[in-house]
Amino acid sequence: MLKHTLKKLSLTAIILFGSASVFAEVVIVVHPSNSASIDAKSAQRIFLGKEKKFSTGKEAIPINQVAGTASRDAFDNGTLGRNSAQVSAYWSKLVFTGKGIPPKEVADDAAVIAIVSSNADAIGYVDSGAADASVKTIPLN
Repeated sequence: MLKHTLKKLSLTAIILFGSASVFAEVVIVVHPSNSASIDAKSAQRIFLGKEKKFSTGKEAIPINQVAGTASRDAFDNGTLGRNSAQVSAYWSKLVFTGKGIPPKEVADDAAVIAIVSSNADAIGYVDSGAADASVKTIPLN
């Protein structure tokens, strides 16, 4: 009986802790000098090419992660309200019609932080655990 209960508890712990790592909690990152007011809706508009400037009037340069990263999947689904395939199709249509150019894509959280920390106009997203003092974080909640 005790052995069976321990197996159930172990399996439950594996499922709970294992699934938590699948869903990345992303935060928006900008250069520390960026004083713009940014929320999930404005981030969505910037990353979909519908807004080109921050609320301060300065140019916004979105930095995307390549499809398939946990941060990209969480951002696309949570903030953009689309999966990565839908986002790719959206940008393909805009590029084909000459109405837009997709954001620059980089490999991972570290690459986003490197670009954003050195460019006051850049905006990106990273896993909340990857952000450091070289960037300003803005929660998406």
